[in-house]
Amino acid sequence: MAFVPNSSQQMSFTDSTFNLTERERRFLEKSWAKTFADKIFPAIDEDIFSVLYSNKASRPNTPVNVIVGALILKEALGDSDDEIVQALMFDIRYQYALHTTSFEEQPLSDRTLSRFRARCLAYETETGIDLIHICVTSLAKEIAEFMRLTPAMQRMDSLMVAANIRNLSLLELFYTCVANLAKVMVAKGIDLPTEQKHYAEKDDYNAFIYHQRKLDANERTIVVLHDAEKLLEICEGGFDDTSEYQLLIRLLKEQTITDDDGTRRLRDKKEKEDPSKVLLNPSDPEAIFRKKAGGKHLGYVANLTETVGENKSLVTDYAYEQNIYSDSQFMKDHLDQEPVYDQEVLIVADGAYGGEGNVAKADEHGIRLITTNFTGRKPADIFVEFIFSEDGHELIECINHKKPFYTHYDEHNDRCNTHFKKCDCESCPYLQECKPRFNVGYSLKELSWKAVNRAKQLRFMKTEEFTKYAHFRNGVEALPSLLRRKYRVDKIPAHGKKQTRLHFGFKIAALNFHKLLDYENSLICCACENNPA
Repeated sequence: MAFVPNSSQQMSFTDSTFNLTERERRFLEKSWAKTFADKIFPAIDEDIFSVLYSNKASRPNTPVNVIVGALILKEALGDSDDEIVQALMFDIRYQYALHTTSFEEQPLSDRTLSRFRARCLAYETETGIDLIHICVTSLAKEIAEFMRLTPAMQRMDSLMVAANIRNLSLLELFYTCVANLAKVMVAKGIDLPTEQKHYAEKDDYNAFIYHQRKLDANERTIVVLHDAEKLLEICEGGFDDTSEYQLLIRLLKEQTITDDDGTRRLRDKKEKEDPSKVLLNPSDPEAIFRKKAGGKHLGYVANLTETVGENKSLVTDYAYEQNIYSDSQFMKDHLDQEPVYDQEVLIVADGAYGGEGNVAKADEHGIRLITTNFTGRKPADIFVEFIFSEDGHELIECINHKKPFYTHYDEHNDRCNTHFKKCDCESCPYLQECKPRFNVGYSLKELSWKAVNRAKQLRFMKTEEFTKYAHFRNGVEALPSLLRRKYRVDKIPAHGKKQTRLHFGFKIAALNFHKLLDYENSLICCACENNPA
């Protein structure tokens, strides 16, 4: 299939809009379709998707901007794949939005959307390039220009995205992995031993898990474990390339251990190497478990960057990873992609995004990073007045204007070991807060430049300016709630990080489309107020 851009859409004499009455056309022009047709559709960059298609002369592709636009509308209007395809056939608003009113036959079929997603995922697997992320963020830049949003004020927050899977018990997990491999072996003509044949039978799951009362759950898990070993012996390397075989091997590695006598047994809780990364459900091997803020989460985590102006905002960037990915790392990744700004850009985020490294990296890009709460140990306020050298390796003067007679930078602990005269510290009014260590003939103060900066941050958090930034950041917390309620991010009909991230990207595009609609409606309201006649 060859790539052909859909850059020009000429109206034909059979254009469906010609059959509308004046009243119908007026309503169409006032609907969401007008904004999508004029602002969103023309901003979809088709060229970035040309790599998905052949360079050879062949049958042309379905217009990419129609496919991408349909996937955005699908999320914006809460349609399924089948519903968006049918709506494009019979609803003129969809045709008007996607510039297909002059098409003799609408270009989407029942497989168009799924095939396009599969192409994008295959390309990302091969190259590591997420085309949907590139498309959505470039589209956000176009919308931001229309809304006259500059990157001067930004805020950031993350949200847990639930995997669309069930958290299996250990028995269910072992049974499912063994049954999946058994069915693949039967499909390839392997004759299973009599004791293991039941795994490939229909309805055996319920019979084994719920209706077998002779053994308790732990004993049945051990039975399945031994059956797994027998199946692996039969495989003899003939199924190494199947996902079912690989997942069973992974499960045995994570949940079992081989003793010195060669027998395999289940691991005790304390013997598990990294419980947060173990396999939880073979339907989604990448989904992992995490505890955060008193809650238990199974799945992934998304990070949102929102650019804010006066009475308007837009999600200009997003990231999506396994849920053990830290907020601090999200910030590092974001800063790595940022340019060096001529004018100061402000990013306000939660305390987990902070840290000396992130603040320093942000400063290199002309970005001021402000975190609205404090994590870790709180240093005394007096350390703000301690004077360090520019590189932070030497303490020059303390708050009492006393200079040390010897300093040594401890590179391993990243702090400065400073020797003062003992009499200077004994008579110091800040002795109880500073708490130096007294030795024979001198006093020792161990202090890092990081502690000084943390003390400065704590002092700044008591100011009125900081209170305004804290209120500003609170606004971004509406996004996770909106994505859950309206865009159903916890019910994504896919498994795996790449697959769910693709759907999540289109949900962000749909969210931005609604923000654009709100912005245009506010302009109309302002125009009506200024011209009441």
